[in-house]
Formats: sequence, structure tokens, C-alpha cells
Amino acid sequence: MIKIVVVGDPFVPSENLIKAAQQLDLPQPSEIRAFDWYPGYSREAFRQIVKQIEQEGPNEFLLPAGLVEAMQTTDILLVHIAPVSQTMLQAADNLQLIGTCRGGLEHIDLLEWEKHPNVQLIHVIRNAEPVADFTIGLMYSVVRNIACSYKEVQEGNWPQHFPNDPYKNSLSNLTVGLIGLGHIGKRVVKKLNGLGIPVIAYDAFADQQQLQAAGYHLQLTDIKTVFRQADIVSLHLRVVPETINLIDQQLLQLMKPSSYLINTARPDILNKQDFYDILATKKIAGAGVDVVWEEPILPNDPLLSLDNLIITSHIAGDTIDAIEHSPDLLQQELNHYLQTGNSELSILHKNQ
Repeated sequence: MIKIVVVGDPFVPSENLIKAAQQLDLPQPSEIRAFDWYPGYSREAFRQIVKQIEQEGPNEFLLPAGLVEAMQTTDILLVHIAPVSQTMLQAADNLQLIGTCRGGLEHIDLLEWEKHPNVQLIHVIRNAEPVADFTIGLMYSVVRNIACSYKEVQEGNWPQHFPNDPYKNSLSNLTVGLIGLGHIGKRVVKKLNGLGIPVIAYDAFADQQQLQAAGYHLQLTDIKTVFRQADIVSLHLRVVPETINLIDQQLLQLMKPSSYLINTARPDILNKQDFYDILATKKIAGAGVDVVWEEPILPNDPLLSLDNLIITSHIAGDTIDAIEHSPDLLQQELNHYLQTGNSELSILHKNQ
């Protein structure tokens, strides 16, 4: 008997994860135990919990009663954003597989997980498509002043001139540079290819021939060349120790005065002060971000004083299909792994 534990939350309740668990192609019958984390919270109230776990990690939260005890015998753990804490992992002597139906891994104690080399970790980028859509939309909005114009019209103005006037151009005449070619970055490439927009990119783990064979039309290069040559630089990196504040003054000052920066990934990959300085001094034409360092943004945040920056309220991946279908995506990816032993969405241990 294969024992499965599922832990739901206000976004993805346990019944959704139970359905996914019931459709796994397992070699033996399964027994499923279900728990819910913060079940009485509205989605709006729960967003504060999500923010807390993304900032602080999984180890300081009260877990559902009986969960740690259940982990002692479980073989498979399925979650959305519920913690996979050090305590849970240390108790899980039989655990073989963790599946999480989201891209970020802040809710998993990865340092503790590294100590369990027989535990496979698979996640799904539930919102890769909507984030890629939003990224393209933000490029158009920033380059063509869509949001800036709307804001001015709402305030009773009728603007014809904008901070990027010397550089206004059609997107088709620009080159887009991507930093990071994960699942979202690759979808952005496909959309840009469809629009006929040239793409260059940096990814430390990407291979030019493999990308071309898979139908991605772009030119890989080093990170400094992307910042020097691209008209639009779009960030698609995960937050790991190596990427925190990676995009700093040294790279930003390489950008052309006519260029733009887009960030729909995580704020911590970008040095906030250096980002503010490059925009305040008009060293680049503008920027658009869907993520900021403090959410909601504080009323006195200096970023709000900039006339060449568009800020949206962390909504790039917020579509009804992305969250609702995430357990189905996880189930499909887990079955692929169970059938083949391989998954593009697995997280490898450092010693593998």
C-alpha cells in the first residue's frame, strides 16, 4: 500500500489534490490522508500568509494537527503552498516523492531536503503561460506608453509627450534580451518568435543546439552582452543565493539609453537602489515591473516618484485557469515521471 499525504490551502484545497492523487499511475493501491492549511481563511487574507512564507521560509508556521505524525509513514507528499518544513522532512523516513503545484519553492526547506537524496522533488510552473502573456503585454505597455497615457487621461490630461520620446519605436524594430530560460522564459521566446522580434538570451544552463532543435529561435550569449545589446531586457530568474541582487549597477549601466527593463520574476534578483538610480537619472528609457520589494508598495516608496516606471500589482500569473488547473498539471507531470523516471520539472540534488 502506497501512502499519500496531501495538504491543501485556500487557493488549492485538499479535495483538488486528492483528485490528482487518485489519478496517479502507481504500481500498488494507495491510501490518501488529507490535511488543509489555514482552511478558514479567505483567499485575500491568505495572501498575507503566502507573502510571509515567501519571505521567511517554511519552518515557523503551525502545521495541521496530525500532519507530522502522518509524514512518518508517507511515501508521496502533494502540496501547493503549504510548508514542507524541516520537521516534516526529518519525520519522513519513507518519503520518496514530493510534488508541488507551483513554480516557486520558498515553502520547501531545500537545505533539509538536500539531506534526503532519495526524495524526488517535482514542481509545475502553473502560471508560466499567463506570466509569459503578461510579460509581452508589459513590454508593449512600457515601450508604447499605454499605461502612462491612461494614467494621465484619468487625471484629466491629454498627453502627447512622454519621457521616452527620443526613443519611441515599434516593438518589431527592437531586440529583446532574456535573462533566464526556464519554463516562463522559453514561453516568452516562443511568443516573441511569433511576433518576429529578434531574441538574445543568457542562461547558464542552456544549450544553443538543444534550444534550436526544440524550435526556439534565439542567440545565446553572455549576460553582459545581453545588457549591452538588447533594447528590452526581461528578467526570468529564480531567487537563489547566487541570483540575489545579481542585476546591479554594474549590469544596468551597460544598458543603452534607449533601452527598457522588464521584471515579472522576483524583486530580489534586482538591486533596488541601483534600479531606482538608473531610472531617476534617465540612464535608460524606462521599465516595467510586476513585483516590488514590499507588497503592497508603501505610499512613500521612491519608486512611485518615477515617471518612466510602470508598476503593476503582482498580477502576472493571476488567472483563474492557472491556479484551478495546477493539480491537474502536477498529476500529469508526476505520471510522466512515474512512467519514465524523468521529468523536466524535477529539482535535482546538488550531488546529482
